[in-house]
Amino acid sequence: MTVALVTGGGTGIGAAVARRLSAEGYDVAVTGRRSAPIEEVAAEVDGLAVVADTTVADDASRAVAETVDRFGGLDALVLNAGIGGVGSLLDLDPDVFDRVFRVNVTGAFLTARAAIPHLLERGGAIVTIASISALRAAPESLAYCSSKAALAMLTQCIALDHGADGVRANCLCPGWVRTPMADSEMDVLGLDSREGAYAVATQDVPLRRPSEPEEVAAAVAWLLSDDASYLNGAVIPADGGATIVDVGTLAFGRLAR
Repeated sequence: MTVALVTGGGTGIGAAVARRLSAEGYDVAVTGRRSAPIEEVAAEVDGLAVVADTTVADDASRAVAETVDRFGGLDALVLNAGIGGVGSLLDLDPDVFDRVFRVNVTGAFLTARAAIPHLLERGGAIVTIASISALRAAPESLAYCSSKAALAMLTQCIALDHGADGVRANCLCPGWVRTPMADSEMDVLGLDSREGAYAVATQDVPLRRPSEPEEVAAAVAWLLSDDASYLNGAVIPADGGATIVDVGTLAFGRLAR
């Protein structure tokens, strides 16, 4: 059987990835710090739940070890665990900066380091879940944007170092996705409804909407598959076209309507 480990697999993108990979025939393990969400997802996909904090080296190693012990190996690693952090250089708490990097970058590094011997054995693949914030700056998001850019480069370094040994690593950069984290950010806008907030947030995205977690999961499944066998080190926006927009010209389009 083909085996996948998904970090941050209890909600949002991670849960959708776990479901999609299970539907495609993978044995799936999911990790997270909270037991209830990951156990629910694991039960749904007849998989394995591992309560673990991937920022802790022993936890990251244990998550990989329990996956391999349960299923006999590891073919796919999806590094999805992540958090946000609000603040500019003037007001960002250094502890928040450290925590965001610890979760979004160090946790990915520790888990990938633990997994790489098993992936090398089976010619496996890694997909990291960054964000278009790895590619474009966002207001009051210094820690988040910097960490996601670092995650993209971490992915490319893995791709370079281990591509010759048959392990591929690619980075997916979603835009707005309907997840609990994004929902909470929409609520901060203080509009009459969450749907209205999503509409405002995506008004300049060419597709004019956020994505669903299942759409991101489909892209992850493809990147892990043999159909993407020559993709290695790619940093791919999955953003409805958001990053192709020249924001300085949008006024001309609006005036022309």
